[in-house]
Amino acid sequence: MRPVLGITACNRTVGSEIGQVVMNRYARAAMQYADVAALLVPSLPDLMDISEVIGRLDGILLTGSPSNIEPSRYGEDEGFGPFDTARDEVSLGMVRKMIDVGKPVFGICRGFQEINVALGGTLRRDTSSSDDLLRHHSPEENDLARMFDHFHEVDLADGGLLAGAIGKGQAKVNSVHYQGVGKLADGLAVEATAPDGLIEAFSARPNGAPLVAVQWHPEWDTADNPDSQAYFGLLGKALRGEL
Repeated sequence: MRPVLGITACNRTVGSEIGQVVMNRYARAAMQYADVAALLVPSLPDLMDISEVIGRLDGILLTGSPSNIEPSRYGEDEGFGPFDTARDEVSLGMVRKMIDVGKPVFGICRGFQEINVALGGTLRRDTSSSDDLLRHHSPEENDLARMFDHFHEVDLADGGLLAGAIGKGQAKVNSVHYQGVGKLADGLAVEATAPDGLIEAFSARPNGAPLVAVQWHPEWDTADNPDSQAYFGLLGKALRGEL
């Protein structure tokens, strides 16, 4: 039996209703390149306690999303939506609970930010507008394909998990985020940085289990990107206790 990966869902409007949504690209990339089975974790904290499901999962993947984390979660008053407070509650709680029971935690984009916030870090909200940074998101009028065609290089930390998996010291990654790490949470080690110094990936081994998260989107066009396949390869190893 393959390990079972939990994949976090968002509350998204589908037609005239709210649905629990995970874009296929997250599930397909994880299931294929990590070689795992998967279950979707609904962001419905009023109906489910996280403790009820973590025993049935071998690890968790926190996905990207158009929504932002509510600023009060990291000690600030103002921010830009859309927000998904129910996902905040589930995802941040899931990070802490999975660490408590010693199971792997992986994150992509919003999931990367959720992990940092869950562990006491903060976010900055100017990654597409600051004069001190690269533009980390393409113009809003771009369609989806052009949005994900916005790239920059990252430097991979010597001796890091990503550098070891990818097999080189630099990688070219897509950049599709309006927010990023402000203060890095204690205990997280930097795995990758953009040319402007912004943290783009981190790792840790809290309570013995691997934690690896990236700000970019390895689930996009994974079949054509060996570096992205390597990220999901780490996920598969982590769920099998091989990392």
